[in-house]
Amino acid sequence: MQAEADGVSYHYIEMGEGAPTVFLHGGGPGCTAWSDFGPVASLFAQNRRCLLVDTLQYGRSEKCVIEGPMWDFHAAKTLALLDALGIERADFVCNSWGGTIALNLAAKYPGRVRSLVVTGSMPVFYGPLAPLPEGGRRGRNARDAYYGGDGPSPAKMRELMARLEWFDPEAIPDETVAMRYEQSVDPEEMELAARSDSPRGDWQDLTAELGQIKAPVLFCWGMQDAFLTPDYPLMLARMVPRGQLYVMDRAAHHLQEERPHDYHAVVSGFLDQKSEPVE
Repeated sequence: MQAEADGVSYHYIEMGEGAPTVFLHGGGPGCTAWSDFGPVASLFAQNRRCLLVDTLQYGRSEKCVIEGPMWDFHAAKTLALLDALGIERADFVCNSWGGTIALNLAAKYPGRVRSLVVTGSMPVFYGPLAPLPEGGRRGRNARDAYYGGDGPSPAKMRELMARLEWFDPEAIPDETVAMRYEQSVDPEEMELAARSDSPRGDWQDLTAELGQIKAPVLFCWGMQDAFLTPDYPLMLARMVPRGQLYVMDRAAHHLQEERPHDYHAVVSGFLDQKSEPVE
């Protein structure tokens, strides 16, 4: 389905009925809402209205060029999407890039977020114990390597996913690799990847914003996350007024794909809590 929101076009998949729950995916090459949350979506859709949204510049959403602070841009456009869909207040379940968008949305527009689940996101550029891997640029470096050299290939996609996103490389489904690869060579995504300017906008540190979030936040992390070890989300959980942390064993950056039933059990338990935001 497509929705127009404040001058841009979003693609989303809607499943189920109940409390509106928005799923925002990660920023790896070829990621979409379905590639990241397809394995777990049907579980949540048993008792929730699930909206799996392709973020701007990904999937079948508009490949617009972003100018100015990137997370402010995404938060404002996501808010416009909620308005377009008639959603006053929603739960958010997010991976990586999408989690940073949702954290900023919750800080800037607190009345629109009931609760928030964040996995593998990097809203601040420092860690509590040691410098972040590759100076916090591991994802951007991986993207550059994937599109560089001889260009994208299914083998390079599988290598990227095995090295950075999954705990068990042997468990990565061939269809997921194919889905990600095919999306990554979309002409508009290739064009964005080839640009030498900053089409994704200016990077923002959200230190100040985290303290403004009123909604309960669950940081749900993989013990073997290659980007950010569990000390990092523990720091984030202490920076937000109502932060919690769950660390899943035998999981890396995409635990909702690696262990969908366990992920659903933990996340749905959190979302179903009858808690209210701090005043």
